[in-house]
Amino acid sequence: MTQRPVTDAQANGLGAAFASITTLFFAWGFITVTVDPLIATLKAIYKLSYAEVMLTQFAFFMAYGVISLPAAALVARLGYPRAIVTALAIMVAGCLCMPLATHVDTFAIVLLAMFIIASGITILQVAANPLAALLGRPERSHFRLTLSQALNSLGTAIAPYLVSSVLLAGGMFAVTAGGAVTVQQRTESLRHIDFAFLVIAAMIGLLALFIWSVRDRLTRAAPGENANLVSAGAAGVALALRSRWALLGALAIFLYVGAEVSIGSTLTNFLHRDDVFGVALERAGKFVSFYWGGAMIGRFVGSLLLMTRVRAGLLLGVVAAIAAILCLAVSQTPGAAAGWAALSIGCFNSIMFPVIFTLTLERSTASNAATSGLLCMAIVGGAVLPLIVGHIADLDGLRAAYFVPMLAYACIAVFGVAAARARAAGKPVDAPSLAH
Repeated sequence: MTQRPVTDAQANGLGAAFASITTLFFAWGFITVTVDPLIATLKAIYKLSYAEVMLTQFAFFMAYGVISLPAAALVARLGYPRAIVTALAIMVAGCLCMPLATHVDTFAIVLLAMFIIASGITILQVAANPLAALLGRPERSHFRLTLSQALNSLGTAIAPYLVSSVLLAGGMFAVTAGGAVTVQQRTESLRHIDFAFLVIAAMIGLLALFIWSVRDRLTRAAPGENANLVSAGAAGVALALRSRWALLGALAIFLYVGAEVSIGSTLTNFLHRDDVFGVALERAGKFVSFYWGGAMIGRFVGSLLLMTRVRAGLLLGVVAAIAAILCLAVSQTPGAAAGWAALSIGCFNSIMFPVIFTLTLERSTASNAATSGLLCMAIVGGAVLPLIVGHIADLDGLRAAYFVPMLAYACIAVFGVAAARARAAGKPVDAPSLAH
């Protein structure tokens, strides 16, 4: 993707447009991690097994595999501002499906709501990432994307704390261990879900109105750029499938997202256990903010200090190996130490996605647009690995389930070392990556 020279006057206007776009990154980070305390809530309300409740993440992340390619075509057809507003409207529709699901008391409709919300987020990512790169001087595009991702991480860090305060407080969660849950208490917990998603829907609606109000400014920022998105479509992904490094990178993304989501999804219930922290579900859910907050802090430390001094492939190998060791420690260590080990994994997750992404783009023999499209589709790992983790948790407990992310991180460590030893493909950069 190419950018025209930007004058000082234009830069000031683009800066204001970029500031408005950063709110989108915060919004989808917040909503994505809202699923973590929701899983603990649904498991208790519907009396689900871990395998059953992990269908929530399956429905959410499956949208990346199903919607990514149509999303690129939609953005190319509508343009950035209209596509963003359309994505936000879809997310509002998904949020409004949650009260319907609780009123008819049907878990299947919850899954449908998750898929709809994630479909909107997928379209939002396809549109917002390249747009953020365009809104300003070309030489500062990487800074803008990094800043946007920091806002995304902020959303993921505070969501577990705020949402747990609503979903996991009162109602059936106020009942002491071994106590009977009344119909009224269960109904109260269902209404808490309604309240949380109605508030989120209202905030997204206001955000959509705000983006629509600045649509002309956004349109002027990127005229004629929409056609570039088509190159990341089905034909482009087919080209990436012929590249060995594109396939290896896609596998690494698949495993990373799957491991990260699996741990985040089970942390509330894991920390709640008497043999770990032994705290109420609400407080356990709030602790999950440390997991995602560690990723936010690690992203800053990694980008500002480590990545300027250590080769990217080697750094990826080291942090992935440490994450694997921490997973092993969780499975074998008794007491609160296991809980802190699990929370610490978030810090080492921080740089994995962007480093895997860039290492793959550098070494893939396919175009950046084609490779980026394949890597974004690989986010579907967040749908698959949690199901495996859920089945193992049902069979042998949550500690044993940590062997799944442990193996995933070990494979990523091997990928990092191999990438450090391999040469870049030396192709020209033809499109920005769609960052996570």
